[in-house]
Amino acid sequence: MSNILYLIAVILIIGWAVGFFAYSAGGIIHVLLVIAIIAVLLNVIRGSRV
Repeated sequence: MSNILYLIAVILIIGWAVGFFAYSAGGIIHVLLVIAIIAVLLNVIRGSRV
């Protein structure tokens, strides 16, 4: 499950970077970044407990 969260976070970060530099989509891009950061933090927190 943690690998899936990490994969989703990486995809969202890449999507944010592409959207930030290629398009001006406004708030959606920043929402993607926040979701990606939350997914990475959850992965780190859950990984350290195991």
